[in-house]
Amino acid sequence: MTGDFDGRPPGSPRSAAFLNAGTSSFSDFLGLAAPDLRPARTMAAAGGVAGGMPPAGVADLPHATTIVAAVFAGGVVMAGDRRATAGNMIAQRDIEKVFRSDEYSAIGIAGVAGLGVEMVRLYQVELEHYEKLEGRTLSLEGKANRLAAMVRGNLPGALQGLAVVPLFAGFDEDREAGRIFGYDVAGGRYEEHRFHSIGSGSIFARGALKKLYRDDLSEHDTVRACMQALYDAADDDSATGGPDIARGIFPVVATITADGFRRLTDTESGDHARAVVTERQEHPDGPLAPIS
Repeated sequence: MTGDFDGRPPGSPRSAAFLNAGTSSFSDFLGLAAPDLRPARTMAAAGGVAGGMPPAGVADLPHATTIVAAVFAGGVVMAGDRRATAGNMIAQRDIEKVFRSDEYSAIGIAGVAGLGVEMVRLYQVELEHYEKLEGRTLSLEGKANRLAAMVRGNLPGALQGLAVVPLFAGFDEDREAGRIFGYDVAGGRYEEHRFHSIGSGSIFARGALKKLYRDDLSEHDTVRACMQALYDAADDDSATGGPDIARGIFPVVATITADGFRRLTDTESGDHARAVVTERQEHPDGPLAPIS
């Protein structure tokens, strides 16, 4: 036999990575076995990220925009609009930016859409890989820390304009509560309390949630508050898409509770969106927060 099962000579680094016990981190394993398949390295090979000059056309790459999350008594809600922009153009009207990362957590992405989706896929495998090797799941904080390491690994790309910033939320089984984690492009991890938003419309969404959010909101009302926040973001940020009633395109909304991750059906999301649009016909600036 002239080579190992992957076609490389015996003892090559890639073959050794497959034969060693290694680590419970799939991202670290991929860095040893096939570093060229990691999202940041793939983009570098295609566009010269490592060459010191920004890749051509970075501004015209599709970018994902606004994600919001808010906790309630039984868990946490995450919602994202459906628009991706490339410069001043709408690149896609129905992109999905909120994903299930595992049974008790969700991840939303803002930034370069292609890299973001690849990061999500790698992160999903990362959590599955850990569970298979260790025979147990990571704690919610452990999951948040693993994601921080992956974001940090994309720092060279971020410095060249290829930034991806996730929003992570989940149900902490130890605390029996929903929790939210935000990140910066350097992989800094910050726990956010009550609610948070990321993306180009985040400042408007967060402002809306400041007025609408209460600690005693039900799951239904928390979903509605997130929908209102996305509507306000779309009202002031051209990169954020509002509900598209004509095409039947509505925000992706997920809830994570003790029962696990659940994505609202298109019908459920559409019902919330239509209710918000109907209300805005009477009150274009949205519901008013009471002054006490």
